[in-house]
Amino acid sequence: MMRKRFGIDIDGTLTCPSTFVPFINNTLKKNITLEDMKQYDLTPLMGLDEAGFWKWMDEMEPIIYKDAPLATGAKSIVQRWKNDFDLYFISARRNHLFEVTENWFSKQEIDYDHLELIGTHNKIAAVKKHKIELFFEDKHDNACDISEECNIPVILFDTPYNREPVPANVHRVSNWKEADLKVQSLLHTISVSR
Repeated sequence: MMRKRFGIDIDGTLTCPSTFVPFINNTLKKNITLEDMKQYDLTPLMGLDEAGFWKWMDEMEPIIYKDAPLATGAKSIVQRWKNDFDLYFISARRNHLFEVTENWFSKQEIDYDHLELIGTHNKIAAVKKHKIELFFEDKHDNACDISEECNIPVILFDTPYNREPVPANVHRVSNWKEADLKVQSLLHTISVSR
């Protein structure tokens, strides 16, 4: 029997959604919490324009990603899944962060079959190319687009910045334990299409 192939986002999904908060607060003298992050675009909260945001990201991303904390429960579940499923980590991170990302996976002792930094939030081409059968995401429009364009179930990790309504094939969960239960209930509906 062919192993099912999971596509998993990294930031805000595998890592804790509040990862960026202390860095924003420390470097920009802000006092925000995860609950303040009501939209995915952080520029208004940060008080930066687009150019300022990317300047900040260029400087801070390697530092933030180097020691990004795992989301609660993620490691044990993902490591258990490794026995039964192919794990493809597909991130919007830019490719110059590949080494930092690879080192982080190594340090966290998280195994994977494939790691891809696509440098864009549009993951549809990567999902199709790798024949992903179930995707895990924290960005609302990504989750909806992937589920509709690729006709696969998507598990959306609930955060203050993604609380808009979702289509039937997007399944909102609060944590990795719920994600694991949802996977068990979805497995019979996912057909291996490779």
